[in-house]
Amino acid sequence: MTKYFTQSLLVSTFLVATSGLAASSFAASVAGIPAAADGIGGVVTSSKGPEAGVWVIAETTDTPTRMLKIVVTDDQGRFYVPELPKAKYQLFVRGYGLVDSQRVAGEPGKNINLTAVVAPSAKAAAEVYPANYWLSLIKVPDASEFPGTGPKGNGISPRMQTQQQWLQQMGDQCQQCHQQGSSITRNLADNTIEGWAERLIKARGAEDQAIANNGQNYATSMNNAMTAFGRVRGLAMWTDWTQRIEKGELPKETPPRPVGIERNVVLTSYDWANGRYVHDISVSDRHDPTQNANGPVYGVVLWWGYLEALDPKTGKTAEFGYKITPGKGAEVLPPDVAPDDRPHNPMVDKNGNVWMTDIGKNGAPKPGTEPYPDRLPYCTEPSNKFAKYFPQPGKARNMAVQFISKTSKGDGVSMCNSIHHLQFNVNRKDLYFSGGDNKVVSWLDIDEWAKSRDPAKAVSWCPMVVDSNAADPTKRPAPGDITITPDRAAWNNPPEIRGAGEEGGGVADVVALDPKKDTRVQGFLYGVDAGVSDGSIWFAKTGPFPGQFIRFHPGSNPPETCHTEMYQPPKLPDGKDFISFNARGVSVDSKGVAWGFSGNGQLQRFDRNACKNVAGAAAATGEQCNEGWSVYDAPGPKIAGTKAGTADFHYLGWVDLHNTLGMGKDTVITAGSNSDSLLAFNDTTKKYSVLRVPYPLGFRTRGLDGRIDDPKGDWKGRGAWATYSSAPVWHQEGGEEGSGPFIVKFQVRPDPLAK
Repeated sequence: MTKYFTQSLLVSTFLVATSGLAASSFAASVAGIPAAADGIGGVVTSSKGPEAGVWVIAETTDTPTRMLKIVVTDDQGRFYVPELPKAKYQLFVRGYGLVDSQRVAGEPGKNINLTAVVAPSAKAAAEVYPANYWLSLIKVPDASEFPGTGPKGNGISPRMQTQQQWLQQMGDQCQQCHQQGSSITRNLADNTIEGWAERLIKARGAEDQAIANNGQNYATSMNNAMTAFGRVRGLAMWTDWTQRIEKGELPKETPPRPVGIERNVVLTSYDWANGRYVHDISVSDRHDPTQNANGPVYGVVLWWGYLEALDPKTGKTAEFGYKITPGKGAEVLPPDVAPDDRPHNPMVDKNGNVWMTDIGKNGAPKPGTEPYPDRLPYCTEPSNKFAKYFPQPGKARNMAVQFISKTSKGDGVSMCNSIHHLQFNVNRKDLYFSGGDNKVVSWLDIDEWAKSRDPAKAVSWCPMVVDSNAADPTKRPAPGDITITPDRAAWNNPPEIRGAGEEGGGVADVVALDPKKDTRVQGFLYGVDAGVSDGSIWFAKTGPFPGQFIRFHPGSNPPETCHTEMYQPPKLPDGKDFISFNARGVSVDSKGVAWGFSGNGQLQRFDRNACKNVAGAAAATGEQCNEGWSVYDAPGPKIAGTKAGTADFHYLGWVDLHNTLGMGKDTVITAGSNSDSLLAFNDTTKKYSVLRVPYPLGFRTRGLDGRIDDPKGDWKGRGAWATYSSAPVWHQEGGEEGSGPFIVKFQVRPDPLAK
């Protein structure tokens, strides 16, 4: 069902006259690379000789959906593109310090040498730099200008208390949906304040291929985000940035070419989803990555209501739409019926089925109508013990939807709270959800649901209550140390968090806490992961600023035994700013260390095992374990004048518990959402490997997943998957005439020439 687009080609007009002799003589001197029936090998040379650490890109449209294979040359300029389906390919070279070479026809089994083209200028070379290198040129207000003094003062909104909050606004409100620093964001036709203001209010039309009828919603969101800075000051910042670039200013740093293990990476990209925006993907069960081996890759097409499926064996894609009826379940629709629901995040279960969070209807209801019924009685009736302890009235807007892979049918569970992302516990039957209406942790027993189809038996939830009245805060609490009761007066209830939500931030009102009581906390739960060593569940809570981690354990008899802990990054020595902020995602390694992926371009490491205190009065704000925190800047440039972080942006991330990628168990993989990359971090060496996606530019993934297709095989049986996840698909290289989103498979072979 994939729609094809004509890809505009970046073909260099600069041909180096001296390249022919040098290239041919060197290629002849290199030991030949034996041809293989399913691969293409050769040597890349330029006028300067062999080109090490550059990308060779093989592209074909002969397959059911457009496919790319991308490899990196070794230290002698040699390359080998493996596992190519029988087809005709166009090959070219891209690399830092080069401009794209001319495309050359090739096919598997016939090796070919390629001629790279040295960039004629620094400006020409910089055109293929990742977005973060360009964003690093931006000039944010100096830290001394905060708090803002408003329109009659320095133009910064008084809501902006610190420079870090300004940076969070840049991340969550600007980079949440697309890269900042990509070609389309840094090259405006009108680089004036008026031009920027006009750009923000432009909206995509109805039935847009990528985002359906949500163009005006995005335009309104961008416009409001600029106002939150202090409108004139915010517009002035972005205008100054693009004007300086228009006048010829270039990034101060040059991205390094791949080295070491970075040269062993093989990328396989597939065009999919018919040009529509794919929000998230899933390929296997996180706790058993052999589940769904060699099976479909699943993605959710948020604004069109589809579950997308790619068969990597054939390159074919399919779409499954569905309709949900709160209280009654989900119905998979025939191909000619358009869905109007909003699947948000998928997860493959232990049976190979796909669970999705559905966050409501697309589009606005008719005036004077309410499209959602009240929540089912089990959400509020005292006969359900969870409702007795913490009732949840409201409208039934969210469902957990199951797509049954063997029958292509669906069903769904009407939930008692908002749900967002999802993750299975280590027992593989309890499916936990982020969201929670800012108040609860909820989960679904899929075994019970399969047996009874009764949500009152299958769905559980707990309020988040921390042990703030511990007599001995050095004693590590165990699940059950807190007693959850139906009496809310038994706790300190949380202050209202103003301005917090999925986008993060917010300010908490200050309230006096009774030291004799435990404290209930709240805030939007965004990322979620399972602690495999102890049955805990971790969440990234996006507000209040700077964001917190939540560690939750249901105990032996929930809701009475539910136990919550909260942890917040410590402050810098100045006592004002934080070492890191704005983690949207969290993932837990096999040792119980929680890793946060922050919007300020840092990797957060929190080791609860290092904590002196996990309870006590400071637990009410999450400040009881500063010693558990470490942070690591992402590779790449920083934004001048800032104290913590880089010009990168990490949406979500993932700890590779089972070595699905081939870089080792517990490798921490961060989404370099503003750097066209996945960033693999080794906790032993404290070093990153940059797994760059060089073409088409605009790889901005939210998260990723891994799978082992052949546990007895070599590198070919393993891989991690990620998708191009920009809402404005047209921001990718190629623009409006380019393809829709890609799904990318990352593999790591033993060396750059492994077959």
